[in-house]
Amino acid sequence: MALRKDFLWGGATAANQCEGGYNKGGRGLANVDVIPIGKDRFSIITGKQKMVGFEDNYFYPAKEAINMYEHYKEDIALFSEMGFKVYRLSIAWSRIFPLGDETEPNEEGLQFYENLFKECHKYGIEPLVTITHFDCPMYLVEKYGAWRSREMVGFYENLCNVIFRRYKGLVKHWLTFNEINVILHAPFLKAGLYFEKGDNEEQIKYQATHHELVASAIATRIAHEVDSENQVGCMLAAGDHYPYSCKPEDVFAAQEADRESYFFGDVQSRGEYPAYVLKKLAREGIKIQMEEEDLALLKENTVDFISFSYYSSRVVSTDPEINETTEGNRVTSVKNPYLKASEWGWQIDPLGLRITMNSLYDRYQKPLFIVENGLGATDEPDENGYVIDDYRIAYLAAHLKAMKDAVELDGVDLMGYTSWGCIDLVSAGTGEMKKRYGYIYVDRDNEGNGTLARSKKKSFDWYKKVIASNGEDLSF
Repeated sequence: MALRKDFLWGGATAANQCEGGYNKGGRGLANVDVIPIGKDRFSIITGKQKMVGFEDNYFYPAKEAINMYEHYKEDIALFSEMGFKVYRLSIAWSRIFPLGDETEPNEEGLQFYENLFKECHKYGIEPLVTITHFDCPMYLVEKYGAWRSREMVGFYENLCNVIFRRYKGLVKHWLTFNEINVILHAPFLKAGLYFEKGDNEEQIKYQATHHELVASAIATRIAHEVDSENQVGCMLAAGDHYPYSCKPEDVFAAQEADRESYFFGDVQSRGEYPAYVLKKLAREGIKIQMEEEDLALLKENTVDFISFSYYSSRVVSTDPEINETTEGNRVTSVKNPYLKASEWGWQIDPLGLRITMNSLYDRYQKPLFIVENGLGATDEPDENGYVIDDYRIAYLAAHLKAMKDAVELDGVDLMGYTSWGCIDLVSAGTGEMKKRYGYIYVDRDNEGNGTLARSKKKSFDWYKKVIASNGEDLSF
């Protein structure tokens, strides 16, 4: 069983990492705008340090990013040249509702995305739209406490009502929240949550999670009501946890670590809180406030497909002596002695993608969609901006081979693949431009210097060949 003939090949970006134009077109300020690069970034992302606006002595890379706000036609033309069937992007919430709680949307923001979607369709590219990719209007953060407040559900519902109706016929594939499980690890980045002294952080995070899960179910309901052709997916930061040893305690610890992420998919795909989560919440004294209709909403409005990011697998040990760790997608892990790692310490595990795909498909029995996968690396362009990125091609080829094995040998139903950062953009984790993922080089550095000129890397023509052969030719 080869990849389906209508397999959706493409690439993925997020508004806050590529769009820029933070103060253009009536857009309001968002949480993602006020996260600086540098030593304080992690404490702000995790809600430990409060930042609600721009402060002197900091550089805020999302303000301009790669200015796709003004370059999107050029960028989409390059995506088309590679043969993209789909382009995953996100909507900046504060471009549609600058404050977040208005009753009427900002027409200039709505028109911007309408123009962008029409530009995609001009080239036969299907937009795959993430409704919120870490974006939350700062006004909602400051006035309501962001997703800790139940009122956020109504504001999000208002956003969904507007965009599903406005873009009917232009967009048919939607994701409700990017990497929804990251709220437990990067609560300000993910959901606009920061913590004051004395706050019960776990209580706040799980209450905010419930609000997002309810909002996701409402979005799914509206999408299906507005257009029966709409398909809605959840989106998880994925990557199976391996036990460090065959010691039963390690195996169980790995299972528990996987369940932390599965919880979100279980609710969005199966429609109810799993027993293991209810037990955990009771054990830890966490009481989630629910409204009467919440459980029915969750049960009746499950997602159509499961999308996820995969960059690396992770390892768990219960032995305090096994304490050498390595970085990952906002989650540190015990170092796997059998794997090599990227420059940023993310362990490279193509077979782990196949393992993760099987875990997700066995669990949910719904179509999967890989919407993020790629290698962050330092690129050295020549005088023409050309990068010989064989290291990136090798990473991607190995992962695509594992992806195909999961489909062809294991029978996983896979809708498509959008590699992360198809054009260089700002790293969500570190705020760096130096950590590049793209097939297209963008002349910009960590301090915001550069011409923003776009140029093709070696991987550009390689991926073009992969798409043209529907994944049959991975050679380089």
